[in-house]
Amino acid sequence: MRTGFPTLTLTLALLAPPAHAEIRAVVVGVSDYLTLDADLKGPANDARLMAETLIARGVVPARITVLTSDPTGLPEGTTTGQPTHDAILAALAAATEASAKGDTVVFTFSGHGAQAPDLSGDEGGGYDELLLPADATGWKGAIGAVENALVDDDLQAWAQTALDKGVQVIGLIDACHSATGFRAIGGQGVPRVIDEAQLGIPDDITPVAGTPAPPLSGDFVFLYSSQSDQRSFEYPMADGSWHGEFTLRLAQTLREAPEASWAQVLAATTEAMVQGPARQMPDGEGPLLSAQVFGTGRTTDRFPLKDGKLTAGLLEGLSEGAELTLYATPAGGDPLATLTLTKVTAREATFSAPPPETAQWAELTAAPPPAPLILAAPVLADPADAHDYAAWTEALQPPGPNPDLVPILTDGTIALAQADGTLDPQGPGSTPRIRPEPGETPAQAVARTLDLAAHGLALRKVLAGATGRSLTGKAPLAMTIDRRPAGADCAKPGPETPFDPATAVSPCDQIWLTLTNTSGTAQDVSVLYFTADFRVQPIFPAQNLSNRLAPGESTRVGLMIEPGSTAGLEEIWALAVPAAADTPRVDLTRLAPLQGTRAYAGASDPMTLWLEARMDPDAQSRGFTLKPAPLTMLRQVLHLTPGATPAPMEN
Repeated sequence: MRTGFPTLTLTLALLAPPAHAEIRAVVVGVSDYLTLDADLKGPANDARLMAETLIARGVVPARITVLTSDPTGLPEGTTTGQPTHDAILAALAAATEASAKGDTVVFTFSGHGAQAPDLSGDEGGGYDELLLPADATGWKGAIGAVENALVDDDLQAWAQTALDKGVQVIGLIDACHSATGFRAIGGQGVPRVIDEAQLGIPDDITPVAGTPAPPLSGDFVFLYSSQSDQRSFEYPMADGSWHGEFTLRLAQTLREAPEASWAQVLAATTEAMVQGPARQMPDGEGPLLSAQVFGTGRTTDRFPLKDGKLTAGLLEGLSEGAELTLYATPAGGDPLATLTLTKVTAREATFSAPPPETAQWAELTAAPPPAPLILAAPVLADPADAHDYAAWTEALQPPGPNPDLVPILTDGTIALAQADGTLDPQGPGSTPRIRPEPGETPAQAVARTLDLAAHGLALRKVLAGATGRSLTGKAPLAMTIDRRPAGADCAKPGPETPFDPATAVSPCDQIWLTLTNTSGTAQDVSVLYFTADFRVQPIFPAQNLSNRLAPGESTRVGLMIEPGSTAGLEEIWALAVPAAADTPRVDLTRLAPLQGTRAYAGASDPMTLWLEARMDPDAQSRGFTLKPAPLTMLRQVLHLTPGATPAPMEN
C-alpha cells in the first residue's frame, strides 16, 4: 500500500496536540458485506477495541463516530452507524468541517482491501488501492470502477482538504492490498484482501499511464498493518473472538504507552507482531512519526483488581498460566503474593487462588510456559502433485486447534508454514522444508525437525514473555549494527557501512554488532540467532569469552552469513541481565541447543534456571518463584536471500 493511500493505515496516530485542540475520530469496522461473499469476523471487534483505546487515551466519546456492522458493546456516548460508502465519506467530511487548525482527525478502517486498474492515470500507470465498505459490489464497466469502493484518490482528496485547514490527519488501516505472490493454504488466519477475480475485474483491462498525483502536504502520520507486498490477517483469540493482528497489538501498545512517539509505538507493535502467528510486518510514514502520541495511556505497568478478579485479559496480551505478582499500590510496595491466571476472557481473568484482601494491583511476572507444538492438518499445495506423501503424513502428529505450524505437502516433502498457512512469503523456498539428512527416513526427519521447531518456538516465547516491552524506558544496552557485503564468489568483503534493515543480506555478508552497556550496573550480555527454519544458534559469548560488560564498556560481536539455509526472516537477539558482584556470569547461549534445556546442563545462575524451568511446563520452579532480575532484549530482523545461514565470527 505505497502507491495509493497517502498514508492511511491502522494506527491510533493521535499526536500530542495543544491543550485547546480537539480530537475527532471516524472508526470503521466492516465484518458483514451486503453483496460480496467476503464476510470477516474481526472488524466489528476491532472497531470496538479502537474506540475503547481512543477513549482510554482521552478522546471524548461524543467526538467518535463508529461505523460498524455490529454496534454491540460500543462505549457509551459514541455516535454509531453502518459502514457504507456514503456514510464513511459523510462522517469524514463532518469531522473535518467541525475541526479547526490544530485539531486532529483520526480515521481507522478494519476490513477488506483490494486493487483495481487505474483508469485515470494518476497512479503513474499502476493500480488504484481500495478499501471496501459494506455496500461495495463488483466491477462496473459503465463507471470503470468497483462500485462503492473507497478509492485512494477520494481518500487523498479528503485528507488534503483537512490538512489545508491546518488539521492533523491520522490514518489507521487494518487491510491489505496485495493479492499476488502469496498462497495461504490451510492456515487459521483470514487475509483481509479480495482479488480482482472475486471483484469481477476483466483480465483485459490495462491501467492507464499518466502522471502520479502529488503527495500529501501537511501534518500527518499513517501506520500500515503490513508491508505493501504482504497480506494482513485476522485471527481468533483463546476465547473464540477474532481481531486483526495489527489492531490487537497496536491497541495493546497504545494502552501501555504513557509518553511515546508514533515511531516508538510502531516499533513496539512490530515487536509484538513478530511473536504472533504470522510474520506480518507493519509500516508507517509521515512527518509526524516522531511526534508524541496523544494522552498518557496507562501510568503503571500494573493491572487493577476488582472483586478479587483481574480487570484485564486477552486484549492486554494475558493468557491462562501467566504468573502475576500482587501489590497493594499501583507502584512500589512489597509483593503480597504470586498467583497464576486460570480462566482468561477478553477483558477479565481469574486467579488460581483468592488474592490477599489488601491486593489491589497485579504486575505480570512471567508469560505462561509454552504449550506443546501444535500442527494443523497437512494440506497439498498443488492438487496435481503426483508425489507419494504417505510416509511423510504418517510421521506427523495428530492435528490440533489453534496450530503453531501448517504442514504443506509440496515438491515431495513437507513445508512448515506459519499459522497463516502462507507458502514461501519471502520468495521461493523461504518456508522451511523438512529434508532428511543422510541415512534418515522421512519419519526420523519429521521427528528431528519438529523437535527443533518446538524448542525454537518455545524459547522465543519464553524470552519474549520474560522481557516485556518498554516504549520509553532507557534500555541498559545499546546496539549498533554494521554490514560488510560479500565480494564476488564470497571473497574479500566490501567496506563496512551502517546496516540498513530494508536491505536483504546475502551469503558471506558479515554483520557486526557493537553492544554498549549504557547503565550504571554491570550487564551480562548474550546474543542468539533465530533462523527461519526454527534453529537457535549461539553467537556470543563463545570460546569461554567473558560476556560481562562494565558500565560504559562495549564489545564487538560478529557473524557471517554462509551458504546453506533457506531464505526468509531471521532474527538477532541481544539479551542483557544485570550482574551483581561475585556472582556467576549469566550465559543464555546455553539455552540454544535442544539438549541443553532438557538436561539443565549444570547451570548455576538464577536467571538461566528460572528461564529453563519455564521451557518445560512440567518442570518445578527450582526455588525461583519470581524472576530473579530484569531481562532486556534488543532484536533485529534480517531479510535473507536464498542459501544463507549465520555463523559466529571472531573479532
